[in-house]
Amino acid sequence: MKAVLVNATLKASPDPSNTGDLAEVVLEELRHRGVSVQQFRLADLAIDHGVVTQGGDGDEWPRVHDAIVDAEILVVATPTWVGRPSSYAQQMLERLDAMISETRSDGRPLAYGKVAGVVVTGNEDGAHHVISEISGGLVDIGFTIPGQAWTYWNRGPGPGPEYAETAEGHEWSEDTGRTMARHLHEVADALGVLRE
Repeated sequence: MKAVLVNATLKASPDPSNTGDLAEVVLEELRHRGVSVQQFRLADLAIDHGVVTQGGDGDEWPRVHDAIVDAEILVVATPTWVGRPSSYAQQMLERLDAMISETRSDGRPLAYGKVAGVVVTGNEDGAHHVISEISGGLVDIGFTIPGQAWTYWNRGPGPGPEYAETAEGHEWSEDTGRTMARHLHEVADALGVLRE
């Protein structure tokens, strides 16, 4: 089984990503269950805007798209900015929108039978709103969202330390992340017949 992490942090490599740090907890549990993982950090890629799979020359979205099509599990990780998903997360949903009209040989949408979950970090309130926005978009595209297929970490409204700067709240976020991974794996396994 394969999983893809799309990290929608605004920080390009080699800057550390708090969102990526929490997502790694989910990925570790997936690896423990025998799932191979591929990661993309959107801030490191040249991605055109639009709602198509193939953009202009130099557009790197198609390799992200192809990895998602080849996988059974998608994990979307995004920070919270002004109570909303990052601009990269929105761009990802816009590019994934093209998958609605892309079908397999049996006529089913490419995302049908695949599962997805969401990881959110940030120092602002709004994690549940961000989870809802991303999950709603993914369901519209055709992904299945298992129950409790999300985790988040934030410190409520206002400024504060970042995820990597404190241990506060980590136990809950990481336990929830491992549960998320188990649910993704189990439901992806159960939906395997739909992908055949």
